[in-house]
Amino acid sequence: MTAQVDYLVVVFTATSGASGELLGSDEKELEQLVWQLVDVKNKTLGKVNELLIKPDLSDLTEEKEEEEDGVEESVEEENRSQADNVSTATSLETAFNLFHLQLTNEVNSTGAGTSVCLCTDGPLHIRQVIHPEAASKNILVPDCFYSFFDLRKEFKKHFPTSDLKALNVHIMADSLSIPVDVPAMWDPSTTQDPSAILPAGIAVQQVQVMGSIVLALLSEPLSHTFSTHERVSEKFETGTCSKMEKVCDNTVIRARGLPWQSSDQDIARFFRGLNIAKGGAALCLNAQGRRNGEALVRFVSEEHRDLALQRHKHHMGNRYIEVYKASGEDFLKIAGGTSNEVAIFLSREDQIIVRMRGLPFTATHEQVLTFFSPEEDLKETCPVSGGKDGILFVRYPDGRPTGDAFVLFACEEHAQCALRKHKEILGRRYIELFKSTAAEVQQVLNRYSSAPLISVAPAPLVSMLPQLSLLPPPGSMRDCLRLRGLPYTASIEDILTFLGEFTHDIRPHGVHMVLNQQARPSGDCFIQLTSAERAIQASQRLHKHVMSSQRGANSRYVEVFPCSTEEMGLVLMGGSLSHIHTHAHIRSRSGTGLSPPPCLSPPSYSFAPAPPVMSAEAAAALYPPIGQMLLAPRPLPPGHAYYPASAQLYMNYAAYYPRGVDAYARSDLQQQRS
Repeated sequence: MTAQVDYLVVVFTATSGASGELLGSDEKELEQLVWQLVDVKNKTLGKVNELLIKPDLSDLTEEKEEEEDGVEESVEEENRSQADNVSTATSLETAFNLFHLQLTNEVNSTGAGTSVCLCTDGPLHIRQVIHPEAASKNILVPDCFYSFFDLRKEFKKHFPTSDLKALNVHIMADSLSIPVDVPAMWDPSTTQDPSAILPAGIAVQQVQVMGSIVLALLSEPLSHTFSTHERVSEKFETGTCSKMEKVCDNTVIRARGLPWQSSDQDIARFFRGLNIAKGGAALCLNAQGRRNGEALVRFVSEEHRDLALQRHKHHMGNRYIEVYKASGEDFLKIAGGTSNEVAIFLSREDQIIVRMRGLPFTATHEQVLTFFSPEEDLKETCPVSGGKDGILFVRYPDGRPTGDAFVLFACEEHAQCALRKHKEILGRRYIELFKSTAAEVQQVLNRYSSAPLISVAPAPLVSMLPQLSLLPPPGSMRDCLRLRGLPYTASIEDILTFLGEFTHDIRPHGVHMVLNQQARPSGDCFIQLTSAERAIQASQRLHKHVMSSQRGANSRYVEVFPCSTEEMGLVLMGGSLSHIHTHAHIRSRSGTGLSPPPCLSPPSYSFAPAPPVMSAEAAAALYPPIGQMLLAPRPLPPGHAYYPASAQLYMNYAAYYPRGVDAYARSDLQQQRS
């Protein structure tokens, strides 16, 4: 808007909670809406209108209802003499309709113009009160609430030395020599509790003073022009973000505690009233590629970011959301991308994105199109936007498929129809479907493109170390046990108690706890026994028996499988079993019963030998015989809590397993000592 408006509507709101600079920070409901029409051309003021809104008392007790009714009656009685027109609404939606009707009638009766814009003392009344409450109650907000003039910013154009955050009606009126008759109990210059409820009658007086300030700005010698208003975004715009883009640290927040099924539109609804940058809502994923309940949100300015921080612990449904400061680097790690293919895929605006997870590795574009638009079922047809161009398969850098894909749909109706196919079969696998976002597409592509797919392993530091096997020689003899489904608080003592008579058959250092990527118990454990016969007997007797934990009250039944040393070593050293040996859907008692460790990276890697860094002679001169260094048992003091002097040793040393990124085996000794 570049021309002067015909009318300004000075608006002031009051809630049942905090006022002043904390207005709207406590999620309290709107109780009072006061406004006054200002004729810009004729420089005249209209009548003061007051609208009292009955709060939603559905969750309050009868005692609180009576108390609120009494407060409402006293406020209405005290303010009736000050406002020219007082009315009451039973709900926020009714209040909006009544406000729009009365304002339209007053403008039409004046007949001096048609363009109208609101004017408030700061952005809180519109951005932190009107829009958030309307969004939480799914109420349509009138168009007039999507644009407004901030009286403080308009005043600062003529008084540039003023501190915008410290400005208020009293300071502006005093600078313009306007007399103010407001009770000292609400004078911002006096010390008061900003979380206190606004005293009765203050809202009407605030509007009257604001109207006088507007007239003073319009009159000589200032002759101010109200031409450029602020806008409230009506809709969140999706888009892409490049990793090369500069993102200001003062515009980003981290939201924590989101429902796992929430989308970027849900985040935009939570921050309704604040302007989020295009493509500025990025949902975070965990190591398994699933949403972890966090999101990074980028706003258009620091002012909007600061207002977003005031919504800390506001509610999204039944969950409260934590809001913290974040950096631009954090946002780019999640939402930034460099792939041209992704940029082209996401360049189609106003498209709904659906994520497919669990696709067969041989899935084609034609199969995906047929999955969403089967020829035999015309009622459940949900055509993919753009055909093959609307499908993006996620692949590793070497071109292998990951089982994920993103699909575009032209409208919400088609997307909802597609989501109803959740867990339907494509090929021989059921497919998971989720509503997705542009930022999630970037994040998934970034994650898979950074997977460690190098063709050679790092060069060894020592060339001719003895070929030392840290585990017994691999073979087909199934003399080991795999325990699956242990309580997460289970200790070595709990495992020995569970094994019972088979405890005597455990080899020294033969209990191996498997930890996940966060160094926490994964629920798996391997046991090395003295013979294959005892391993088979143990699996037959103990399979699906209940194990109790001394550290907690929880108990679980445990699956027990016989396995070989080779299979045990493969999992303990960070690898995974081939799908040739263990089918994804059919497992028998004669099979291994093993599953790969939790990992987003590809199931396995084959490393080619790399040239050594040091020669054999240099290695022999620098390093002692490593076999003696690693295998010599360390002496333990008598009475040790986990290694009694007279007891057999069951736990393995941490030195047996390297501490690489993908090493999932750690010694339980390390846990016990920490």
